[in-house]
Amino acid sequence: MPEGDTIFRAAATLHRALSGSQVTAFETQFPALARIEVNGRTIEFARAAGKWLQIGFSGDLVLLTHMLMSGSWHIYRPGERWRKSRYHMRIVIATPSIIAVAFDVPVAEFHTAKSLARRYQLGPDVMSANFDQAAAVLNLESHPDLEVGVALLTQSIIAGIGNLYKSEICFQTAINPFERISALSRDQLQSLVSTAKKLMSAPRPHFVYRRTGDPCTKCGTPILSRKQGVDARTTFWCPICQQHYQLVP
Repeated sequence: MPEGDTIFRAAATLHRALSGSQVTAFETQFPALARIEVNGRTIEFARAAGKWLQIGFSGDLVLLTHMLMSGSWHIYRPGERWRKSRYHMRIVIATPSIIAVAFDVPVAEFHTAKSLARRYQLGPDVMSANFDQAAAVLNLESHPDLEVGVALLTQSIIAGIGNLYKSEICFQTAINPFERISALSRDQLQSLVSTAKKLMSAPRPHFVYRRTGDPCTKCGTPILSRKQGVDARTTFWCPICQQHYQLVP
């Protein structure tokens, strides 16, 4: 599943390419979307909201998409060959100079501003310029029974973190991802949140993610992995560097 930073960059690219342009053609494989008239509307924005991507059109219409594991947005010039086959196309938004194509996007919905506000509740977005770290800490504290790794993936607590960064954030803060939030101090929770912002703003090498059995870069102990949470996402961690529940000096 794409992380919040990936969605943020995709939204920024779409915004630069599409905002202010008029839709000349709209095509979709989603029957519910096909019932809405989009041609002639002006594209007002493209933006990320956690792991969701929103494209706003004039007339109070917002296209909401979620990539899950396989979805992606591409942009092309008219006549340019697509990098994926038409079989994978789910949405096409054409303007006079740019064609945006959503491939393999499994979730796509039209909303008004009012219905969008009801659709989901997101916690503070890590990739937002106005990311409220204090609110994110309070949200974590309000879920004391959740395991740290599960809490970091819960978008209503803190938005934008995916499985890769979940593991890397815990490693960088020397916190065991299977510990309960209630066992952590306020300083540890603040460290989780600030580290999330730092890592996702300027991606760094992966120290534990998908490195099962490889030596830890800090202590040499083989990296472990196992499923975590109701969605059984794989968590990666060092059993030595993350066995203690205090911050490393």
